[in-house]
Amino acid sequence: MTAAMVESDQGSEGRPWDYLLRTWQELDVPEGWRAEIDEGQIVLVPPPHAHHNGIAAKVQRRLYTNLPEELEIYQTLGVHVAPLDKLYVPDLVVMPAELIEAADPETSAPMDASEALLIVEITSKGNAREDRTKKYRAYARAGVPMYLLLDRFDTRGAMATLFTEPNEDGTYKRSDPVPFGKPLLLPAPFDVTLPTDGFPAR
Repeated sequence: MTAAMVESDQGSEGRPWDYLLRTWQELDVPEGWRAEIDEGQIVLVPPPHAHHNGIAAKVQRRLYTNLPEELEIYQTLGVHVAPLDKLYVPDLVVMPAELIEAADPETSAPMDASEALLIVEITSKGNAREDRTKKYRAYARAGVPMYLLLDRFDTRGAMATLFTEPNEDGTYKRSDPVPFGKPLLLPAPFDVTLPTDGFPAR
C-alpha cells in the first residue's frame, strides 16, 4: 500500500474532506489500482494477487444464488464512511440498485457506506491489518449491517468471519468465524451458505 502525497489543507477552501474528495475524483489512477481516503490522506492500493480475485469471484457467484432483484453486487465502488470522513473501495459491496441508478452520472462521487447491506474485504499481505482494524471499525461506525472479512493471513490460519449487529462505538456485537474449508452461513436477505473449501489460503 502506497500513500499518495496529498496534504488535506493545501489549496483547499472549506473542509479538508471536501478538498480530498475533489482530488480523489480527479485522480487518474493506473488500471487495477484503487484510491482510498484514510487518516486525512489519499492512499493508493496496488492490484491484488490472482488468488484474491478468484475468491471475490466465488463469493460473488454464491451471493447471486438468492439475491433479491432490488439488490446488486458491485466491485470497485467507492463508499464514504461519513462519521469518520473516510472513503474505501471494498472488494464487493451489496447495495440497492436504485441508489446506483440515481447517482449523478456527471460525477464519480462515492456512495454512502450506510446504504450498503454487505461489504466484503479480502485481505492481501500488505493490507490485512487495515481490513481487520480500521475498516472493521469504519464499517461498524457507518452502520453496515454485515461485514464479511476473508482473511488469508490470519495468524490462526485462513479465516472467514461474518461480523453483524454494528455499534456506534465502532464494533460489531456478533462475529461468526470459520476456518477456510468450513461453510459460513450468510443470513437474510442472502440466505445462502458460503463454501470456503475452494478459497486459496495464500
